[in-house]
Amino acid sequence: MLTGIVIDALDVVRMERFWREATRGRTAGLRLRFVPAAAPKAGKNRLHLDLAGGPDWEAEVARLLSLGATRADIGQGDVPWDVLADPEGNEFCVLRPGHPGVLADSGLVAVCLDIAEEHRRAQEAFWPPQAGWNAVESQDWGFRLRRTPTSPVSLVMGPPAAPKAGRNRLRLETAHPGREPGEFLDAGGNEFHVTGARPGPPPAPAPAPAHDGGPGDEDA
Repeated sequence: MLTGIVIDALDVVRMERFWREATRGRTAGLRLRFVPAAAPKAGKNRLHLDLAGGPDWEAEVARLLSLGATRADIGQGDVPWDVLADPEGNEFCVLRPGHPGVLADSGLVAVCLDIAEEHRRAQEAFWPPQAGWNAVESQDWGFRLRRTPTSPVSLVMGPPAAPKAGRNRLRLETAHPGREPGEFLDAGGNEFHVTGARPGPPPAPAPAPAHDGGPGDEDA
């Protein structure tokens, strides 16, 4: 099951704070997990996040810029969405009302993985069972998966794919109890993580056994 996204970060604390505020904590249960990185981002990411701009999308863009985002030019041209970058240069999009596939007015609404055209069929077969999500749309531009038909966050994949220069800075994370945990490659050569169980809070400690004061008890 798809459980989240792993993001390399030079400043883990700052990035956690930025994305918590950027998404308003609305990620439909997906966990954004930040891990220390040794080097800054280089080149365009293959995986990026999409946020909903909502009815007042201009104000939402301004809010994100005030949090530390910057405008980014990745050659998108004149498009009906805004391309920004987080404080460490990771691109993300702010989608305007009416954008296809947007089912919420705020928060995270899509996780987008660029894939090469020659890998599309293999990826379309690989990711539904890996993520535990179902295909809800398949068009010339690519395909879309959701956990349920009304889940606010979708997993979107389609060409073109940026040239791969080293390990991806953002990576999908899945949970498969009983499977060997670790980092693996998908059908397009992109790294993803497998955990042995769905991440969550640690179990509560078991209650201490009752003290009945019976024979053999000693004072502390």
